[in-house]
Amino acid sequence: MLATLAERVDAALPQTQCRRCGYADCRAYAQAITAEAAAINRCPPGGAEGVARLAAITGRAPAPLDPACGTEGPRRRAVIDEAWCIGCALCIKACPVDCIVGAPQRMHTVIDALCTGCELCVPACPVDCIALPAVTGDRSGWQAWSTAQADDARERYRQRQARQLREQEAQDQRLAAQSRLRPADPARHDA
Repeated sequence: MLATLAERVDAALPQTQCRRCGYADCRAYAQAITAEAAAINRCPPGGAEGVARLAAITGRAPAPLDPACGTEGPRRRAVIDEAWCIGCALCIKACPVDCIVGAPQRMHTVIDALCTGCELCVPACPVDCIALPAVTGDRSGWQAWSTAQADDARERYRQRQARQLREQEAQDQRLAAQSRLRPADPARHDA
């Protein structure tokens, strides 16, 4: 089966789901590139090699990374200072690949091997207890991230999206059932 252009572009992105490109996720950015609504140089995690990959797929000329989106650098990993963590769970909600675990009012931690370094947990933390040390030395872009890691991150992101949809549908059903069970308010009369 031949992949669509959007699927090929999406496969060339690192799947960090970081939103630095200005899109909600890597798939949305891939679709915008395919529709020629976005430049191919807006993905700092993919780096210069990522731009070259996208240029080869789309037939567009390579360009330097757009500095408005950030700069290429070593891959980072979130580390939670457990002594400062208050267990608010906001980092868990912000993580696009479900690599942060913990319970409300309890300390949270990052599953190192699953962290994409997206940085979305940092602004979500109200006590500033998340650091992002570099974990790949001088390697950056696709030198610091493999296709297998990208594929794994994409799948975890999809699973998270599916779980959130199921949870929302279940919540909607609970609310609908509750509204059917409530007695009519006798104080409300339609004129």
